[in-house]
Amino acid sequence: MTDPLLLYTNPKSRGRIARWMLEEVGAAYHTEVVAFGSPMKSPQYLAINPMGKVPAIRHGETVVTECAAICAYLADAFPEAGLAPPLAERGAYYRWLFFAAGPLEAAITDRDLGMEPNIAQQGRVGYGSIESVLETLEVAVSAHEFIAGPHFSAADVYLGSHIGWGLQFGSLESCPAFADYWARVSEREAYRRASSLDEQAARQNASLL
Repeated sequence: MTDPLLLYTNPKSRGRIARWMLEEVGAAYHTEVVAFGSPMKSPQYLAINPMGKVPAIRHGETVVTECAAICAYLADAFPEAGLAPPLAERGAYYRWLFFAAGPLEAAITDRDLGMEPNIAQQGRVGYGSIESVLETLEVAVSAHEFIAGPHFSAADVYLGSHIGWGLQFGSLESCPAFADYWARVSEREAYRRASSLDEQAARQNASLL
């Protein structure tokens, strides 16, 4: 018997990334929508994620938070989905998965908040400058069909989500390389299913307010 798999999420959150990854692996799972505000800060949910944020997953007795970690965990927990390269070939996979979780997200967030480091401060932040991050990313998504090579992986779920979100909401300046990459990864049936499920959940949640 397989361990039960539960997704804690909100359709207007990074939980959409975890949902997409779950649809990619094809495992049966249940969903618990956690509302923002007091439900997300309740003792019951804080026992799952002390940060009081979604997403989180519970797989049997294992709890995983943080989107990049959830993507990596699910790829390993369901190897039949083929979403992680063989261990000896994971250099690019790990590199870009955590590039998105570290330098990319931090740089974009800082720019959105008006806190870009000056030249003297750039040596103190992990990403250096937003310009170097975006130039590096543009080259990376142009090098192969997918970020870690010719095959789609969990790294594409995570990085693709960041690029798609940034293009949609204007936090990432559009360029042909980003638009083309997002078009490739968002064509996947699992992404479409996940988006449809989240839109349904958003409508249901709105009807309860």
